[in-house]
Amino acid sequence: MKKITLGTPERFTPSRFCPTFHHEESDVSYPVKDITFAKTKRGFLIKLPLQKGEHIYGLGLQLKAFDLIGKKMTIRPNADPMAATGDSHAPVPFFVSTKGYGVYLDTARYAEFYFGSSRPLKARDKDGKPKEIAISTEALYSHNDTADAMIEILIPSVDGVDLYIMEGDTVGKVVAQYNMLAGGGCCAPEWGLSAIYRCYSRYSQDKVLEMAKYFREKEIAIATIGLEPGWQSHAYSCSYVWNDALYPAPQKLLDELRAMGYHVNLWEHAFVHPSSPIYEKLLPYSGDHEVWGGCVPDFATSEAKKIFADHTKTLVAMGVDSFKIDECDSSDLTGNWSFPNHASFPSGLDGEQYHSLFGTLYMQTILAALGDAPTLSEVRNAGALAAPYPFVLYSDLYDHRDFIRGNATAGFSGLLWTPEVRDTQSRTKEEFICRLQSNVFSVQCLINAWYCEEAPWLAFDCEDEVKYWLSVRESLVPMLKEAFDRYQNEGIPPVRALVFDYTDDAETYRIDDEYLFCRDLLVAPIAAGRDEREVYLPAGEWVDFFTGERVAPGKFTVTTDGIPVYRRVK
Repeated sequence: MKKITLGTPERFTPSRFCPTFHHEESDVSYPVKDITFAKTKRGFLIKLPLQKGEHIYGLGLQLKAFDLIGKKMTIRPNADPMAATGDSHAPVPFFVSTKGYGVYLDTARYAEFYFGSSRPLKARDKDGKPKEIAISTEALYSHNDTADAMIEILIPSVDGVDLYIMEGDTVGKVVAQYNMLAGGGCCAPEWGLSAIYRCYSRYSQDKVLEMAKYFREKEIAIATIGLEPGWQSHAYSCSYVWNDALYPAPQKLLDELRAMGYHVNLWEHAFVHPSSPIYEKLLPYSGDHEVWGGCVPDFATSEAKKIFADHTKTLVAMGVDSFKIDECDSSDLTGNWSFPNHASFPSGLDGEQYHSLFGTLYMQTILAALGDAPTLSEVRNAGALAAPYPFVLYSDLYDHRDFIRGNATAGFSGLLWTPEVRDTQSRTKEEFICRLQSNVFSVQCLINAWYCEEAPWLAFDCEDEVKYWLSVRESLVPMLKEAFDRYQNEGIPPVRALVFDYTDDAETYRIDDEYLFCRDLLVAPIAAGRDEREVYLPAGEWVDFFTGERVAPGKFTVTTDGIPVYRRVK
């Protein structure tokens, strides 16, 4: 891995806020001499060579895009990423190529990446042959031809950047180096890998206990009970104080849940309501714009981090061991909420930088409150160098095809992703079970019933099916624990696209609806509303995960109401 300093980097970058950042310098074969850069009126422009036949992945959790070649992507946090433009719950300035290299740019700015989608003007001689005229819109707007193209990166508002180049003979080995640059992947407790059930938002503590007893009586494998906004006396913004009307005896509730073998997860976000006991303390260490009537603590300051963490410790002492930290993917792009990019914070960060770093700094604050207690929690934003944090991303958007793609793309950038199960779009049993199947074979198995006063499967009369699939999840926990240990020690993510392991197989370059699960499983979910799909198995020996029957590699069509899963034998 080689570090290259271009120009004069700015003061606040992701590596500054990454305590486990570890760089070991070595020579690379990458043509460093071909990198050019310049300060322009719009920011800092970097140009890198682009090779013929190159395919590129990364830039964070991309729900709408996979192979980035021929695309322009602007990485910026966005609570509602609606198109393949780079917007993301978790944008990351890192990309990896099938040509054996990856590039990390140490910036918290909203950088623009042009992966062969633009071409510099070149002098042509008079005898140059004219390009064939396009006679269809597909040909006219196609970006398949990257001849004479390059990678161009524009970072606004800076005079320079530190750039890290890493190499490997597979995409997976390159990504592993990026994860190890951050300090390695996170570890996860076994209980965090079992299923989580988030209760109806307005449940009382009696209703929570009633649901918890139901799971145990029916032997439905739920390990963690999650409480949504109703547990707080004020939630938008947050008080972080128990709601006396719904939870008059919270310690009693937590003790009873613990006695039944449950772990407890609390929902919150970091916009602090004036009724909160920490509001006045946080005001001097908050940004200059409010959100939902609350202050925005500057977690880049040690003071704000300590005040918030110390209060959270009171919840941890009661028995809470995981959190769902919401809304930190806030951008001012959607709706009329959140702080603007021109906001300022006491640490010296501006709004743009804080949007990019918000999730990471918030995770650090929660981990400070948890101390040595293990966790696998949820977060709505995670940025650069996030691999060491035991938090899993989720989304308020709900397209099942996008959720499957997220399982394939998150691993390119040191991120974890759950295609959580919530309300079904078609409101059918078939879709509910289909979504549950893909969730069972993901990093975190999460049923989010915040909208539903009863267990959502009861309306579909499929309790037995849910019980079966959650038992399958339980059987996968040892395999997942081993995969997380590998993630921590080697940087190989537990869930990853096929191109990670099979970079020499061009068939994998555009497969965004299959993924590798743990060490040896290949999962090919069927999107909601369908009962068949084409599956591709790379070269090697495979068996059906459920039946043990051998399956020949290559392409074939599967028709099933289950989920196609295959185990790699060799």
